[in-house]
Amino acid sequence: MTIAAAGRGPQPTRVDDVLVTRLFRDHGRVLLAYAQRLTFGDAQRAEDAVQETLLRAWRHREVFEEGAGSPRAWLMTVLRHVVVDEARARHIRPHEVQAAEADLIADPRDDIETALRSWTILEALASLSAQHRAVIVETFYRGSTVAEAAVRLGIPAGTVKSRSYYALRALRLALTERGVTS
Repeated sequence: MTIAAAGRGPQPTRVDDVLVTRLFRDHGRVLLAYAQRLTFGDAQRAEDAVQETLLRAWRHREVFEEGAGSPRAWLMTVLRHVVVDEARARHIRPHEVQAAEADLIADPRDDIETALRSWTILEALASLSAQHRAVIVETFYRGSTVAEAAVRLGIPAGTVKSRSYYALRALRLALTERGVTS
């Protein structure tokens, strides 16, 4: 036998196929029922556990030689160990997030980008004159109409309109200088 063949584990023979087929035929239904009880009715996990149990039986076929005892007891014990090991592995692994849950998770890059954008805009607003900044804050951030802004700022409505126009031009220039707009 070559080293490569030895590394692949036990090579299947016709006797092995008969052994696994006979074990599944004689004990498969009982193993599956027991596995479903152990997995709280999860059919997929139960089938996987039975398959892993039969694979281990194939790897340890010496256990099933004549006079070695009840194969069912060995199979049930191995099945219980497989289910317990699988449950432990599931608890160690991080929780898998479903697609719907992933949509609810905020992307931290969005928060960082929003914060950076806010700081840049605040910096640009600070570069405006006090009169232009007051008009921008009143009309855009507080949502006041021209008439409301005029009353709150104590200036005529026409002055609010012209200051808004020039303030927006100055703000656009300040943001362009900071690389926000082109």
